[in-house]
Amino acid sequence: MQRMDKKNYEILLERISEVYTRGRNNAAIAVSQYLVETYWNIGQYIVEFEQEGNLRAEYGKELLPKLSKDLSLSLGKGFSLSNLIRMRQFYSTYPIYAELPHKLSWTHWVELLKIDNDLERSFYLNQSITESWSTTELIRQKKTSLFLRLAASKDKEGVLELSKQGIKVQKPADIIREPYILDFLKSSQLFVSKYQLYLPEKELLENKLTQILQKNNELNN
Repeated sequence: MQRMDKKNYEILLERISEVYTRGRNNAAIAVSQYLVETYWNIGQYIVEFEQEGNLRAEYGKELLPKLSKDLSLSLGKGFSLSNLIRMRQFYSTYPIYAELPHKLSWTHWVELLKIDNDLERSFYLNQSITESWSTTELIRQKKTSLFLRLAASKDKEGVLELSKQGIKVQKPADIIREPYILDFLKSSQLFVSKYQLYLPEKELLENKLTQILQKNNELNN
């Protein structure tokens, strides 16, 4: 029996490892982008439901808590009251999805939406994309008030260089570990043994949310 060529085997092993790592990273990015789009759509449904006058004013404050409870029971994690508030805010702040940069995770957007000043938020948004900041790095830069330090400094380039010390760059493999991503996958059917991701179809999620909103509307009328 002919012996296996060690060099060719190592090349095969390296090729398989590379393609697997690339596929895993691409899957993580795809899931992250799908999650951002899904949460933007949910925010749209909520805002449009409120704007169409389907909810009496006295029940307005009860909508999100009720949605949080019902969606958590039917779809699992990811629908805390605070997260639903961010989804609504996300759509209200960025009503045109096509204009959104698709390089940021939902955790990035949550941190950006905590910034009230539009100019400051835009600065951190652009820096996160340009410098490929991880969410941890974005939080660190916010805490060090990079935007304010730049605005007050005459040596803006120097401040930017100092801010890059110890910078943590976002890696695709790290995206999948984010809490929001994990909750999203746990609420979906994830068959790791088959290396496939079965995510809920957009129509299914839309129908489910519509049913809950309609039920809520009937109770309030």
